[in-house]
Amino acid sequence: MKTILVAFILCLFCSAIVSTTAVTLRPMQEMNVEIDKKKNVLRASGEVFSETDNIIDVFNNIITTVQIDMDTGSVVSELSKDDSKIEVEIPRELDVGSLSTRKKYVEIYLKKDSSGKIQNIILPIASKGLWSTMLGFIALESDAKTVTGFSYYKHGETPGLGGEVDNPKWKAQWIGKKVFDENGNPKIDVTKNNTGSVHEIDALSGATITGDGVENSMMYWLSAHGYGKFLDKVKQGVL
Repeated sequence: MKTILVAFILCLFCSAIVSTTAVTLRPMQEMNVEIDKKKNVLRASGEVFSETDNIIDVFNNIITTVQIDMDTGSVVSELSKDDSKIEVEIPRELDVGSLSTRKKYVEIYLKKDSSGKIQNIILPIASKGLWSTMLGFIALESDAKTVTGFSYYKHGETPGLGGEVDNPKWKAQWIGKKVFDENGNPKIDVTKNNTGSVHEIDALSGATITGDGVENSMMYWLSAHGYGKFLDKVKQGVL
């Protein structure tokens, strides 16, 4: 009986320590997640920084965060917590990226110069790979069609195969590519037969499904049901 009592007390004591530690560390963990997100936005924008820099200061000095209504492409000045959680079902015929849903309101990022002119538009993206949903950013020039940066920061793809989406050499291929054709339609080809076209990216060796997921996802996010309406406003100088 004494043994059971001692074990019970010990369990309670350990549980209290674990719970207290989790609560104490949560703000630090949330801050680290936020800093990591800001680092990835900066990387996608082409900004160079060191690990000793104050990332929050660097981010706040050059990046403007805005919320857009994906259905209209308009910037939204204020959102409630409930608004930010609204999910929109993607019609099956439009869901080439196999994402099922997206947010109605999405946070995007603008990199501006000292005069306030937009230099880069950084857009969050999600792609269905072989094993995971890959999360990242694509950055475009102010023309809203030329890639200046591309990055996945979270995925569960196979190392050495689909995991090469995180390879700096593969990501560097995207810089300078055009994501729309001459008629304004989304166009990105992840292909084994790269001819050097401004729309083509080398396929990932041994990772056809991952590469197809990236290509299909780009076709969705750049469409009218994705960021297309917002990018049209940028091209028209409305933003």
